[in-house]
Amino acid sequence: MDDQLALRIQLFRETRQARPEVAAFVAAELDALTAEGLTVTEDTAGLLASHLMAALTRLLNGEPVETFPTDGQVTAELAGHPEAVARARAMALRAQEALGAPLPGSEVNFLSLHLAVLAQNSPAPHHASERRSQS
Repeated sequence: MDDQLALRIQLFRETRQARPEVAAFVAAELDALTAEGLTVTEDTAGLLASHLMAALTRLLNGEPVETFPTDGQVTAELAGHPEAVARARAMALRAQEALGAPLPGSEVNFLSLHLAVLAQNSPAPHHASERRSQS
């Protein structure tokens, strides 16, 4: 995670837009994505971080998280990104276990979209290993 993205998370925490435990959870998830070889920066993951912190904070505050009329379209778009859906479901499960915040299906769908975009903006794993071996 780059410094600008870390600053985004810090600002959410300091301005109380995100609970400290939510900010810590999101930072840990972004670090895990980085460890998987994804390019996690302000440019590639800023919206993902903000969306996830806001959704989890709303859930923990007992505020409603609405379903979206575009859920069917989002689900259709995600058919070509099963790895992003699997990552989002696993992240949602970890959020529920760590924070007691069960993300509804529509939020998992949007999280999947963010993760699909993140994967598209990251080098393919075999390309990263090829670059390392060529250095």
